[in-house]
Amino acid sequence: MNMIPLTYTLRNLFRRPLQSVQLIAGSLLVTLLLMLAASINQSMQKTLKNSGNEENIIFLSAGSEESIERSEISFGMEEIIDGNLEHIHTVMNQSAISPEVHYNGMIKAKKDHESQALIRGIQHQALWVHKKVRLLDGEFPRTGEIMVGRLAYHKLGLQIEDLEIGKYVEFNNEKLKVSGIFDAKGTVMEAEIWMPLLDLMTYTQRNSLSCVVISFDGRDTFADAEVFTKTRLDLELVALKEVDYYQKISTFYAPIRWMTWISAFLISIGAFMGGLNTLFAAFTSRIKEFGALQAIGFSRFSVFFSLLQESVAMGMLSTLLSIFTGIFILDGISFPFSIGVFTLDFNHPILLTGIISGLSLGIIGALAPSWKCLYPTLPETLRSS
Repeated sequence: MNMIPLTYTLRNLFRRPLQSVQLIAGSLLVTLLLMLAASINQSMQKTLKNSGNEENIIFLSAGSEESIERSEISFGMEEIIDGNLEHIHTVMNQSAISPEVHYNGMIKAKKDHESQALIRGIQHQALWVHKKVRLLDGEFPRTGEIMVGRLAYHKLGLQIEDLEIGKYVEFNNEKLKVSGIFDAKGTVMEAEIWMPLLDLMTYTQRNSLSCVVISFDGRDTFADAEVFTKTRLDLELVALKEVDYYQKISTFYAPIRWMTWISAFLISIGAFMGGLNTLFAAFTSRIKEFGALQAIGFSRFSVFFSLLQESVAMGMLSTLLSIFTGIFILDGISFPFSIGVFTLDFNHPILLTGIISGLSLGIIGALAPSWKCLYPTLPETLRSS
């Protein structure tokens, strides 16, 4: 079976440059949208998954399992927990127990700019419990000071220089100095603001904690924590593994992730149908050419294979442009959501999604136009106008 040379196929890409650009642009939009949707879903899930530590247990008030911010437990609860549980990790002979207050409040970093931030009141033990936290610059906050995550400016809609060390922000009519900047290896904590526990309790006029986070020394003591909460009903506590808490949060955001996929899919269908119409017009205008190729000895399969190569070539070219755009333009862009910030990562699975999408578009897009052009008999093809 004689096959049409590949050079003939590639030359056809440049015979009608405007149509080729339209087809490549349509495929580029579809491929890039699918890659972007996959990256958003993966990055959000990864951020929430990284936020939980397998060795940490969170004690909350009963009924607040899905929101630390709603939880209220008695101040000093960490001492009761410390006295009733064993195998708590210790640092310098002190238990790794972090009493915390989580508060959503308004932060003003500029005169005319105020935005909501997740503020965490902590003591120094928080660094023993949240082991992914690392102080990048500055020092741990003292009274009247705060420590900000490296992505907190994204969450607040500010420029990075607005939260540099030495700058001041306003919270509840109090001026607070930025004393340090920390990161937390891709967790939601990177978008938080940390301040001394007693400061936050004073500013918000509360006398209760949001939670107590405990780090154990590697043993599976979650069962002991559950027994403690169920036998001390007067404390009205519930124990959760930190990874389970963030898994619940991830499940809560599942509809949003599905909406991302649905939106990308619907826009992709529109772009694909537009590209398909353009491909129909491009192939239909060449029906006589296809008939001539059959007349000089090439089979319909050879002509179809040539058209398939042409369509796949445009699809793969759009894929290369999509990958270039993803890696060099979109990769590393951060997006805020209610409890943190996630950063797009165009890694190998995302790039593979783009390659498969581009290849599929090239193959599927060629089927219907090729059928329309090659189904008629040879005399009908040669007589077509």
